[in-house]
Amino acid sequence: MDTKRVGRRIKAFRKLKGHTQLEFAEMLGVSIAVIGGVERGTKQITDELLDQIANSLAVSRNELTLRNKRGHTDA
Repeated sequence: MDTKRVGRRIKAFRKLKGHTQLEFAEMLGVSIAVIGGVERGTKQITDELLDQIANSLAVSRNELTLRNKRGHTDA
């Protein structure tokens, strides 16, 4: 998984929903440092956190990772 690309997508969806990093971190029960690291692509995201983020943004996990139903990355 390309952590930088996933982080950019998470940031874009978060902003589209109108959440600040602080609000988003509080919604997820994590620190703002975790959200910042994920969005910059410097922190490896766990499957559990990725699922939480997808649910809170009302998008699929595949939409965040750009993976199709077969698990391949869409280019």
